Amino acid sequence: MVRKIIHFDLDAFYCAVEELRHPKLKGVPFAVGGRPESRGVVASCSYAARQFGVRSAMGMSQAMRLCPELRVLPPDMREYGQVSGQVMGILHSMTPLVEQLSIDEAFLEVTERPEYASVLAKRLQAQVAEQLGLPSSLGVATNKLVAKIATDVGKAEIQTGDYPRAIQVVAPGREAEFLAPLPVDALWGVGPRTRERLAEMGIHKVSDVLAGSAEELARQLGKLGRDLYRQAQGLDERPVVTEREAKSISQETTFAQDVVDTETLRRALRHQAGQVGRRLRGSGLAARTVVLKLRWTDFTTLTRQTTPSHPVEDEEEIYGISLDLLASNRPEGAAVRLIGVGCSGLVPAVRQMSIFDMAADPEARAKEDQLNEAVKGLRKRFGADAVRRGSDL
Repeated sequence: MVRKIIHFDLDAFYCAVEELRHPKLKGVPFAVGGRPESRGVVASCSYAARQFGVRSAMGMSQAMRLCPELRVLPPDMREYGQVSGQVMGILHSMTPLVEQLSIDEAFLEVTERPEYASVLAKRLQAQVAEQLGLPSSLGVATNKLVAKIATDVGKAEIQTGDYPRAIQVVAPGREAEFLAPLPVDALWGVGPRTRERLAEMGIHKVSDVLAGSAEELARQLGKLGRDLYRQAQGLDERPVVTEREAKSISQETTFAQDVVDTETLRRALRHQAGQVGRRLRGSGLAARTVVLKLRWTDFTTLTRQTTPSHPVEDEEEIYGISLDLLASNRPEGAAVRLIGVGCSGLVPAVRQMSIFDMAADPEARAKEDQLNEAVKGLRKRFGADAVRRGSDL
């Protein structure tokens, strides 16, 4: 059976959410990110701003030089996360085989659906637009590699100065033909240094990869060379990995400007631990290992982990463990560019009563269980942020 894979990508997601909240921003050059005077970076920018050369990951001060009228909005990650959850809910209503790549991007496998994948892609795009007012672009192909590249190509071909809202379909058997004219860095694993190395070998387009031999590429680049030859043929057997099948669940935040304040880092950890805990419980999983990720101002990244005495799923436990890891691995006053919490070693969750549970007042225990169920019900019905801790306010 020929696989049917859809790559889904929200167009300029942060900006699209801000335009829904502030309709007067429509058509205005603006960016979401840090302030230019504090070495802020563009997290996302409107298509009106892109007409001036503003791009994501650009320094905000440079963006302001390119577009002096640029409006700068601070990111609201809580709001973006909540809207992202609603989008992913729509995707899951089409198929349980959803692999979320980031807050605004996912793969779907719809092989078992009787409809053409292109029909499902149009339906999905329309549902997200009608229900949430968000624009999206999609790529359709027989595998993840080509579907992702199809989205990028579709978006690049639409130059209207507005959200592209592209749908690019690659028919089965046409994968290599579709990839052939593209620059070689369209393939995964080809960064600036590899691109230069390939250029020295006379390889500039994807078609150039197939002009030589797989053996020569492997001799020059090792495993990457073999991978590139298969990619150039449009081959990719990787499955869509759902959350239940995933080896880990994590959340991370890249700050618009480096953070020194410990309390801000703690609040970020609490929010992330809450998201990870809810995803674990929603999947019926617990984790043997809790991981903390820190990135410093010089972009070096530190990862530390610990293995509790029992698998964890509760957000409070995950938060407490991550706090301990932060305290023991961050020098006092060290500025943090990125912070993240992850759980790995996932196993089916089995709640075991501890000696404290057994010693506790049964009536108090019943009230606590009732409270937890009520909170879960409210969050399921009204969103993850319907109930929040007073310390987060």
